[in-house]
Amino acid sequence: MEVEFIQIFDQVLSRLGLNDFTIKLNNRKILSGIAEITNEKERLIDITVAIDKLDKIGAEAVLKEMSDKGVSDAAISKIQPLLSLSAASNEELMVWMKDFLKESEIGLAGVSELQTVLDWTAKLGLTKAKLVFDVTLARGLNYYTGAIFEVQANGVKMGSICGGGRYDDLTGLFGKAGLPGVGISFGADRIYDVMQTLDLFPKELISDLDVLFLNFGEREMLYILPITQNVRLAGFNAEIYPDAAKLKKQMKYADDRKVKFVVIAGEEEINTAQITLKNMTDGLQQVISSDRLIDFLKENFS
Repeated sequence: MEVEFIQIFDQVLSRLGLNDFTIKLNNRKILSGIAEITNEKERLIDITVAIDKLDKIGAEAVLKEMSDKGVSDAAISKIQPLLSLSAASNEELMVWMKDFLKESEIGLAGVSELQTVLDWTAKLGLTKAKLVFDVTLARGLNYYTGAIFEVQANGVKMGSICGGGRYDDLTGLFGKAGLPGVGISFGADRIYDVMQTLDLFPKELISDLDVLFLNFGEREMLYILPITQNVRLAGFNAEIYPDAAKLKKQMKYADDRKVKFVVIAGEEEINTAQITLKNMTDGLQQVISSDRLIDFLKENFS
């Protein structure tokens, strides 16, 4: 199943046009093995939470956090080499980890599971993705029991855009023990931002929006919803910006979608049953009655 999820990550993101992304892979049993051989079983969560921050805070800060949590100096000395393994290949890492965890049964089980995933993925092949074993990948959620996944878009300043893993014991929390579980998720907002940054949206998708209604909050949404519905029923393509983001961000979206008209409806417009229309081609704004919007659009799109 883990191999199939890797294929899903690869195929979906490749079809969306991403040409350079990395699927990071680890196994929770390997992390448990690290805690075991360092005699810090009871501090597994403290160790994993700390090393999961390596990309954000650096190795020195990770080691300090572990020390602050009470991890012994001897354990930290054993863990320290793990923080500088990123340059090695998956094959080299597997050999290294097998030796490092040779005295931990659970750790070796994790290495074996990971090796199986790597071997099967190599047989099936990948379209665009790079598959990388990352021993520092821990993910903050402590219910994972096996494989752990994260996906990053390379060349874009963004956190993980997908994630997941195996959580065989999770159903026990809800009264149904013994059921295996594994799952992944796609971060829609982050994937959208990555695609927008890399200009991956097909031009035919970003040039067919006639009107964008800006979003200033719940009261304003209630005002523009029926207006938007009437505009759509009249045959025009209209959207409401999905949240009350900063005006600059909403206007950038309008530019990116090549919208001809933006509708602005704030407190003043609501109180007077009007809307403000901005022509995105020439920048001119005018205030009209909300019930005249459809006639205005017909005149300007004829």
